[in-house]
Amino acid sequence: MVQAYILIQTEVGRASAVAEVIAKIPGVLTAEDVTGPYDVIVRAQADTVDELGRMVVAKVQQVDGITRTLTCPVVHL
Repeated sequence: MVQAYILIQTEVGRASAVAEVIAKIPGVLTAEDVTGPYDVIVRAQADTVDELGRMVVAKVQQVDGITRTLTCPVVHL
């Protein structure tokens, strides 16, 4: 199992709506709107890194109102 944080910047005023839509995507554990340089932070999981990448590109990045994403895989050091 691979988990990652997805840091999302949105269009002004769209953070809450973006988080609500993303929260319904299979594999998304949490989606919360936050303050700071990012507007939404998502915790997601998938069976493989490839599946995680497909989720981000095919589902998360397609949500209206997103301007940029940064995916940070969780590592156990």
